[in-house]
Parts: sequence; structure tokens; C-alpha cells
Amino acid sequence: MMPRFCTLAAGAALLGLLMIPTETYGDEGMWLFNNPPRAQLKERYGFEPTDAWLDHVRMSSVRFNSGGSGSFVSADGLVMTNHHVGAGDLDKLSTPEKNYLRDGFHAKTRDQEIKCKGLELNVLLGIKVVTDEVTAAVKPGLSPAEAFKARQAKIAEIEKAAADEKTNIRADVVTLYAGGQYHLYTFKKYTDIRLVFAPEKQIAFYGGDPDNFEYPRFDLDMCFFRVYENEKAVQPQHYLKWSPAGSKEGELVFVSGHPGRTNRQNTTAELKYLRDTGYPYVLNRLNRLEVLLNSWGGRSERNMQRAEEELFGIQNSRKARIGGLAGLMDPQLFGRKVAEEKRLVDYIASLESKLGTLPDWYKDGRAAFDTIAAAEKVRASLIQEATVLENGAGFNSHSFGIARTLARAADELPKPPGERLREFADARLPSLKFQLFSDEPIFEDLETLKLADGLQFLAITLGPDSELVKKVLAGKSPRERAYELISGTKVRDVEFRKKMFDGGKAALDEAKDPLIELARLVDPASRAVRKRFETEVDEPKRTAYTALAKARYAMDGDKVYPDATFTLRLAFGTVKGYTEDGKQIPAFTTMDGLYKRSAEQGNKGPFELPPRWVERKAKLDLGTPFNFVCTADIIGGNSGSPVVNQKGEVVGLIFDGNIESLILDFIYDQQTARAVSVDSRAIIEALKKVYDATDLVDELLGPRG
Repeated sequence: MMPRFCTLAAGAALLGLLMIPTETYGDEGMWLFNNPPRAQLKERYGFEPTDAWLDHVRMSSVRFNSGGSGSFVSADGLVMTNHHVGAGDLDKLSTPEKNYLRDGFHAKTRDQEIKCKGLELNVLLGIKVVTDEVTAAVKPGLSPAEAFKARQAKIAEIEKAAADEKTNIRADVVTLYAGGQYHLYTFKKYTDIRLVFAPEKQIAFYGGDPDNFEYPRFDLDMCFFRVYENEKAVQPQHYLKWSPAGSKEGELVFVSGHPGRTNRQNTTAELKYLRDTGYPYVLNRLNRLEVLLNSWGGRSERNMQRAEEELFGIQNSRKARIGGLAGLMDPQLFGRKVAEEKRLVDYIASLESKLGTLPDWYKDGRAAFDTIAAAEKVRASLIQEATVLENGAGFNSHSFGIARTLARAADELPKPPGERLREFADARLPSLKFQLFSDEPIFEDLETLKLADGLQFLAITLGPDSELVKKVLAGKSPRERAYELISGTKVRDVEFRKKMFDGGKAALDEAKDPLIELARLVDPASRAVRKRFETEVDEPKRTAYTALAKARYAMDGDKVYPDATFTLRLAFGTVKGYTEDGKQIPAFTTMDGLYKRSAEQGNKGPFELPPRWVERKAKLDLGTPFNFVCTADIIGGNSGSPVVNQKGEVVGLIFDGNIESLILDFIYDQQTARAVSVDSRAIIEALKKVYDATDLVDELLGPRG
């Protein structure tokens, strides 16, 4: 998610770079664009990406702030992503008469393109390393709370100086290497995004939940938007040209996207927390929500239309956590993590006998693993309170999220920028307000259902005799209280939100909105658990990881990548099949395989073909490659990332990983883990022969000069 950046100098030493290396395997790596894997690519594939190539791919890449990746693919601002990345926007634009999520959409002319609600896209313009500025703000001897406050104040100051609301420049200081580095990312922000094309959900998510995270696959998981500015389609300086020829077995390909989060640098104490506490707790919560929305959606088609996008996200998360938990329970995988950690522990311990003068990080490095283990115990003790209060699970509804934002804005905005909660810093306010004042639909009946379940979850978690629970429920059942709050609030009215936001505390006092009053009631307890988490978990771990970063740099050097942070990364790999349960799985599927898969399953349920795919079968070249797999290193957030060849041309569109890839959160595996993509040839074949979208085909193929 850049002008040219200098490559990190090998001799820049461990005082400033604070890298966290570890041995890499095969095609492993989610690489920063200002520290690309040049040596690995040259050694393994004889390919040397030029600065111009890197800049072009970077500037063609797009981040969907709703979660996901995309890319510019035409000179007229056309952006490609997954159907499931755009599904939330399709849902918001749908009406009882027109269900775009289910039935698809095609704007044959520009005036038919529909403006999205609350969707923001970002293009990364530049990266600046600001580690020294941030770390210098934390003076020796500060308590964890004081250190956290000083760091956040400096970050807010840096972001404010770099952001420019008038020119839509967004600035975020990104924490990398668990606090070992801080980079200032500046983005061009776009908020006028219009829907151009989407296929039916039935073909975009063909096979449904049974095939999710599986392979072979037959999904046309694509969606197209257009970016506008000042009522005109943008003319991006960089966009990716299309490869009608696609890719071939064994070819080197690249993925440029925004992986959400990985935990590969975690200590074994952190992984044990996730294995024993974190993931089981999250899975229980996801199972609860899945049952709730499935039951409600099953009552009517309209209910399911309103709930299905959220339900898909829950089901997807549930399956991903199950796969991740299985990986954490794999003795071989966990043993590899234990061995990696022991290597670092032994290295740090050996320094006392090897060096006359110990480095400044030595003391914190020796204590780091114990510090992190202690912090994880606190984390485990806070997970329930943090989930229901600060993370909002006890008040699960869009309406409560709005109410809390309004309540906190009244408290935070009068403060000096450096003392506010980070989401209310000056540089972040434009994006916060854009989301807050979006007129996207909010359904009262679904909000009541979700809030009632959230309140019940709150009571179960904190106990029905909790004084806070008693005050929240106000002598009513969760269902009665939810109905009272949702039916009585005005926060679903955009003009009311604007009045409350601008009017501050006085306006909130006068309005006496029941949901805002609830948010104010629980805010002291919510802030308290947030503060404990920041000062007793995050801050000690940050100090420990800074020391470990220096130790790892001293041990191994700088040829490494940081854990994913939903910022732009470059991954590489080859188009390659794999072996599963003794069976060879080919790299490519074909359109012919789609029809065979449907026939095998009786063309029913998630394997039923949309009518137009049945009607147009004879027109298709059934040998056209449909989906393919490669060894590129991806994770959630990469959905919608373009797959490009050495020329920087689009050959595919990432939409999933296979079931074996779910361990990539913790460790890379090239044997069976694969990234799954829609083939560029399938996209053109479908647009041309199934959807009669020759306008899009012409725009994508464009001038080939």
C-alpha cells in the first residue's frame, strides 16, 4: 500500500534499523516495498525488479478500508477486487427490489455506475522511517503509562504534520517489528467510489461454505469499481495492464496487497495464549453469532439479504480460526517455533562470555521472554472484559458503535491532539467523520436482534449480579432492553449524528438519547480495561520486542520482513500444484471442471449454477483456465490482490487460500499451502461470453502498446 525509497543499508547497524529477522523458507515473505526481496529473487529466479517496476506495482495497488485489497486496472480509474471484498458495498446498495449481492450488477454506461456508501480507498504514496523520532519521545525512567502516552503524542504529531485534508492525503504511523520500527505511510485517499460490475454471488462464491478454503475451486470471485474525484473518473498515473495469456505452470508471479495480520514473530508464550485461550474463546463467540444470524436469516429471504454478508464474514472467520488452531496444535509446527526461539535465547545468553562490553539492549533482551509471558497472563485475564466492553461484543450493533463514537468524540475532541485516543487524532478525523456520516442502511430489526444477543453475552460474561450489568439492563430482559434502546435512539439519522458531533457534550446532554447515554454509562469501565491492556500488555511487550529486534538483527542481519499490519506488501511464488493425501492436485482448474463439479453435486445448493451460466455454456471455451494456485505468501487482507507476472501484467486475482494455508498466520509452508486466484483468462471469457460486458473487456485489454 510509493516515489522511490532507498534500500536499507546493510551497514546501518543495529542502533536504528531494529529488524526482526528469522530464517526464511522457500518463497516465504510479506515484504515491504522499501525493503524488497532483491537477493532472494535474483538467487532463486534470476529476476531483478527495477525501482520503476516496484514503483509501478505499488502505485497501482489499492487498499479497501472496509478490509481487503485491489488494484487500478485501467487508465480511467477502474479498480478490480474480489466480489467478497465488495460484498458489503453491494449489500448497502441493494434494495428489496434489487438484490445486487445475489443477482449481480453491470453499469453499461458511466451514468449507470452507483456511488458506494462509506467506502474509502487508499493508495500508498510514500514511506518515511520515523523510528528515531518516535523512540526519542519515550524518555528513560517513564512508567509504562507515561511511555505509552508520550509515544502516542509523538505519533499524533507526526501524522498531523504529514496529513492534508484539502488534498485528501491521509497519514498513518505504522508500527512494524512489534515496536522495533515506526514508518510514516502517506496515502492518497479516495471516497467517491462507484460500482461498475459484479457477478451473481452464486458464481462468485461457487461451492459456498463446503468449498471455502478448499481446492480445486471454481469461483469467479471478482468485482469492479471506478474511482472518481471532483465528479470525474480519476486518470491514475499507474495501472496494471492485462495479460490475456495468463500464467503457466512453474511461472514466477507476484502478489501486491495488504495482508491483515500475522503472528510469526510471536514468542511461544504468545502462541500458547492463542492456542489455549484466545482462539477457543473467539471460536465460541463466532459459533454463537453464526447460529444467531443463520436462524434469523432462515426466517425470510429479506432477513437473509440483510444478514448474509455479516454471516459470511463470521463463517469465514470461524473456519480460519479452526485451521489456525489446528496448526498451533501441530507438534511439528510448534516444535519449529520452539527451536527458533531457543536459537535466539541461546544467542543472547552467549554474549556475556563473548563480548567485553554488552550492547544496550542486552538486559531487556535477557528479560524479554519472561516479560512477554507475564504480559500474556494479564492478557488472558482481560480477554473477557476487553471483548464485551472495549471491543463492543456486549453491545453488538452498528447503532451502539455510532453512539459510542459520538460519546467519545465529545470527551476527546476538546483535549490537545496528543492526549486523545488515537482514533480521534487530527490526522484520523477525516476518515472517522466520513464513516460516521455515511448514509448506509441500518436495519432496526437486525440491530435489535444483535443488541439483545450482545446484552445477554454481557450478562453471561460479567455475571447477572454485576452492578454494571444491572445498570445496563435497567431492570429489563436483554430483549426488552434492546428493543427499548434501538427503537428509542436517533443515531441512525445522519443529520442527528452531525448535530451531536458538532455540538459536543452540551448537545449530548440535551438530547438524552438512550443509546448514547448507555455508551456514556459503560465508557469508564471500557476505558479502564483499554488502559490496562495498553499499559500492562502492549507497552511491556513493546519494550521487550524492541530489545529482541536488536538481538535478532545482531544475530542474523536485515534480510527479513515484519509481521503483517494491513499495509502494502509484496509476495512472490510460482504457479504450482501440490500433493494432498497422496493425490496430486493440479495448479489449474478449468471452466469444464465447473460444469463437472455441478453435475457431480446434482446442480443443487451451493453447487447450483446461475441460469445464465447454464444458458451460455455452449458459447464458452471450456478449456479456459478458471482458478489456479501458487506458492506466494498471503493471509487474510490479501483478498482482492492482483497477481502479476514479471512484466507487471495482471494474470490473476487472489481470493482465498487452501485449507493448508491457514497455518500461515504463524509459520510459512511451501509444501502444501497455496494461494488461490481467479485466472485472468476466466475473467475475460466470462465478461465477454456470459455477461456481454464487452465494454469492460475493451477497457481491461485496452491499448497493448
